[in-house]
Amino acid sequence: MQFSVLGSGSKGNSVYVESNGTGILIDNGFSGKELDSRLRRIGRSLDNVSAVCVTHEHNDHVHGVGVLSRRCKIPVYANSGTFQGAEHKVGKLHKRMEFNTGDKVGIDGLEVHSFAVSHDTADPVGYVISDGSRYLGYCTDTGTVTRLMELRLAGCHALILEFNHDPEMLKSGPYPLPLQQRVRSKQGHLSNEDGASLLHALMHPTLRYGVLAHLSETNNLPHLAIDAASPCFHTGYNAEMVVASQGQPTALLSL
Repeated sequence: MQFSVLGSGSKGNSVYVESNGTGILIDNGFSGKELDSRLRRIGRSLDNVSAVCVTHEHNDHVHGVGVLSRRCKIPVYANSGTFQGAEHKVGKLHKRMEFNTGDKVGIDGLEVHSFAVSHDTADPVGYVISDGSRYLGYCTDTGTVTRLMELRLAGCHALILEFNHDPEMLKSGPYPLPLQQRVRSKQGHLSNEDGASLLHALMHPTLRYGVLAHLSETNNLPHLAIDAASPCFHTGYNAEMVVASQGQPTALLSL
């Protein structure tokens, strides 16, 4: 299994995952042109994408889903609440593949297992994607960590987790108080410390990558996220830290 975080942040999110010739996206908040450009930077193209799995209906996760689905005849997987919430943003889709939160869905040899997260949308989810031998966990856009999330993400060989904000930067930054409260709420976003706590709980000997994702460009700095996460990578395990950015994709990482 290989994967790349094509971009992560409030201006657009997408993750490419492939195994045994099947490639899928988690979300697509980018235009078709931008998505194709980012895929080509990792040696892939739109032709490699067989499906899109959507986490929730916020624009930075679904902006490019409809156009991609129609243009490339790609099916879109989401739960009912997300489809309803995103309907006016994505328009008509080539194929709508609805699941219930908690379901496992098969996509050409990949198994996609959804689980509930806590965000201010209709029915937000995270995913664990497996090819039968390797597991990739994706969990961003959640304001709190639950036991369910920990159970679903346990044992993954790679984790993409939210390190959204530094509390002091958020408090002293330009966001008005209601928006600060929304970010800090249980339906908002995880702070660096929250993300590090979750990552620490999930560390195990066969974890290969821990990806710090969805860093706020306004309320965070990469070195602050790294400082919070670093102790997790000095516990005798061999996991590698990767910081996802808004502007460019990560390398195509192999499990």
